[in-house]
Amino acid sequence: MGIAIIEKLAALDRRWIFLMMLFAVAIPILLKMEFPEKPSQLARDVFGEIEQLKPGDKVLLAFDYDPSSEGELGPMATSFILHCANKELKMYFLTLFPVGPQMIEEGISRVILTDFPDLVYGEDYVNLGYKPGYEGVIKVIMTDLRELYTTDARGQNIDQIPMCKGVESIQDMKLIINVSAGYPGCKEWVQYGSTAYPDVKLVAGVTGVQAPYMYPYVPKQLKGLLGAIKGAAEYETLVNAKYVEGKPKPEYREGVRRMGPQLIAHLLMIFLILAGNVLFFLQKRIQRL
Repeated sequence: MGIAIIEKLAALDRRWIFLMMLFAVAIPILLKMEFPEKPSQLARDVFGEIEQLKPGDKVLLAFDYDPSSEGELGPMATSFILHCANKELKMYFLTLFPVGPQMIEEGISRVILTDFPDLVYGEDYVNLGYKPGYEGVIKVIMTDLRELYTTDARGQNIDQIPMCKGVESIQDMKLIINVSAGYPGCKEWVQYGSTAYPDVKLVAGVTGVQAPYMYPYVPKQLKGLLGAIKGAAEYETLVNAKYVEGKPKPEYREGVRRMGPQLIAHLLMIFLILAGNVLFFLQKRIQRL
């Protein structure tokens, strides 16, 4: 009887596995399952770099991603804006991605226009928009911002924008915050930003496939790093605990919410790997009998 069950399980149609994975992802979404997050040291480092800034300090938010990577990077971008707004920092947005302006506008609308209506465009935050040129843009603006950015995303001359007066280059920023989906992105900000100009501080949030390539730059060139939706959920937890009273809005809990299906799916994958190996060795044992 035991041998028959083992053989039946070993010959299980793979479509049952696909069905189990469907349930593993769908059930947590439908039930809105959330699990507590314990922030890692990397997430605490990112939080600490922003937390130590003073009201009125200038920060550059480089949102180098597009809708295809919003699932991983959108929640951390939202938390970055929420953190900076609560700290009353001067926020300068730009992007090296052609579709990046859409991501910036969505973030501004989700956080600033909704929960910080007192913040004034041009005095508290500004959107410099997109410039083509890949890493060439970084090389130029690290020493001369106005060589490329003569107007903001709205077409207004930056010399007429109050918060842009006196800003000559990115070196005037107290911190660069990069949300990166690939090229150009975090690696280029490291190479031509924090490496070339050691006084420039950089923290970043990147996709899961990009994170392993960026860990070697921590903590010298990168003061902190968020990896994928896990890093986003950890940082989101820190920001909400410090600045949000009561239960955070759904927009501020997206990272934690999206970790639910991922956690269950990963546990199922681990179970299937273990089960597959156990069946393999049991079959080998049966064959030797």
